[in-house]
Amino acid sequence: MDKLVFLDSVARIAVFVSLLLALSLLTVKTENKLANRLFACFIIFSAIDFSGLLDYSLPLEYVNVDFFRSTVCLLEMPLIYLYVLAVCYSDFRLKWKHLIYALPFIVMNFVLMPRVYLESGVEKQHVLNHFNEMFEIYFFQILIEFQYWFYIISIFLILRKYKRIYLENYTNPSASTYKWLFQMNCVFLIMHSITASKNLLRYTASRDIFLWGNVLMVLMALCVICWFVMKALNHPELFRGVNSKLKLTKDILPEVEEKSEPINTQNDLINNQIEILKLYMSEKEPFLDPSLTIQELSNQINIPVRDLSILINHHMNQHFFDFVNEYRIQKAMHILKDPTKNEFTVLEILYEVGFNSKSSFNTSFKKYTNVTPTAYRNAS
Repeated sequence: MDKLVFLDSVARIAVFVSLLLALSLLTVKTENKLANRLFACFIIFSAIDFSGLLDYSLPLEYVNVDFFRSTVCLLEMPLIYLYVLAVCYSDFRLKWKHLIYALPFIVMNFVLMPRVYLESGVEKQHVLNHFNEMFEIYFFQILIEFQYWFYIISIFLILRKYKRIYLENYTNPSASTYKWLFQMNCVFLIMHSITASKNLLRYTASRDIFLWGNVLMVLMALCVICWFVMKALNHPELFRGVNSKLKLTKDILPEVEEKSEPINTQNDLINNQIEILKLYMSEKEPFLDPSLTIQELSNQINIPVRDLSILINHHMNQHFFDFVNEYRIQKAMHILKDPTKNEFTVLEILYEVGFNSKSSFNTSFKKYTNVTPTAYRNAS
């Protein structure tokens, strides 16, 4: 099969699957509609981008449409960036200020206007004949590179902060949100590196090798889209966002230290709060609630959430996530050692103590005891 025909066939499949996934995201029932819509827009713009690999030719008077289509890729990473914010932070909302992320797209189209969009006839044909040698195309490639790396790095920074906030304020052991977004960004990083290498072939290799580079790129893109489809099917309610107003303990601490009391008084207060907290955790067992947050525990124990966060994450030197799970593991250990509760399965025990998945329970249990729950029961 001719490589151009093969490339056209794969591109058509990629466009079709992309639009099908976008339609699914726009119609599926979910609490986080904004995130789904942003991701659907990204998929639609990706489909428009893929359509440039189809085997077609536009009349000269409509060639501006194809140039405009090629600039749509400058909207893809801003949409992914906004999507990540919408997934990570449950209170994220689109605002007019977010239009600034469309600035590269607008600038690129202004750059193309004088020598591309406004030309016609012989001048337009000259543009098409010397397309790869134009300053505008070099500028376009450089702009794409800067934009991609800016957003890829920015997303990794957002995820790092999200993970820290989650560990300091939540106890649900599921890390599906972080894993999915981290994996997705890594895939984009790899895909862009391959695409950038492929684009270099335009200037350094034969047309034949460049076309094979396009074939490889679109095949990988199709695999990534299929991966998106599987994620959407298997995890329609995948994410739980955190509140963007939550601060990390390291950011709160300087504010508190400015207003702190004398050291002796402060130490007595801290020790007293730690004793109250430990006693409450042992007697009332709030950790049995699998969705316990630091805000909910703060309300129960009557310690301001900011003070409680500093108490656990700084003075006790534990993430809230680990602090609560330690009590869950201790409770599980007690049940596993109790001969009168041998009829309880490991699955029943993990739900009983506040976990909601076997994998997260086994991971936490082994981290705390160095053995699996089954091995611990057999050794008791």
